[in-house]
Amino acid sequence: MTIRVVVADDQELVRGGFAMILGAHPDIEVVAEARDGMEAVEAVREYAPDVVLLDIRMPRMDGIEAARIVCAETDCKAVMLTTFDQDDYVYEALHAGASGFLLKDVRRDDLVHAVRVVVAGDSLLAPSVARRLVADFVARGTGVGAGRRSTGGTAAPGDGGLGSLTARERETLVLLGRGLSNAEIAAKLVVSEHTVKTHVSNVLAKLGLRDRIQAVICAYETGLIAPGV
Repeated sequence: MTIRVVVADDQELVRGGFAMILGAHPDIEVVAEARDGMEAVEAVREYAPDVVLLDIRMPRMDGIEAARIVCAETDCKAVMLTTFDQDDYVYEALHAGASGFLLKDVRRDDLVHAVRVVVAGDSLLAPSVARRLVADFVARGTGVGAGRRSTGGTAAPGDGGLGSLTARERETLVLLGRGLSNAEIAAKLVVSEHTVKTHVSNVLAKLGLRDRIQAVICAYETGLIAPGV
């Protein structure tokens, strides 16, 4: 299967560099490049890619608004490109439906791996990003509830939601909170990756969480993991 990608960044060198790195791999095809959020949305609508890489700060329409539109209209995975320290709005991307974050100084191999990982539905939260992102997110007092879909009768974290999880599902949630991939969680729990995927799906469904990123935040908000640990 060829992974179809759109790269959106207003800096030509960054955009072109990412496209060149990804396009050098036979299982990845960069179907379009975009200079701003509006072009990115148009490209996703036209080419139906599997992943769109979105710079958070772009003219005309920023990456967050583009992600919100893309995630609402399509099954394309949105990955945000950020310098992190300078992006005060990175937290809004969580509620826009972003599947993960990449630092702009990401290594070549990590960029390619990230695209493959997010298409597979796995976590795209490197510990270096996850710890700071989630700790700051929680410190701001911004809960996941505002960005979650209502699941009807599912208790939110903090008011009994964790009580619906089995012991193994709680362990899975803790490991998700530490930024581990399915393969890493499987190794920790000594189970198959298929079993881990089942546990992750159950955690998301029982807690009414949209994706793995919100599961990470939930792990911090409920005290299963302390920020910075």
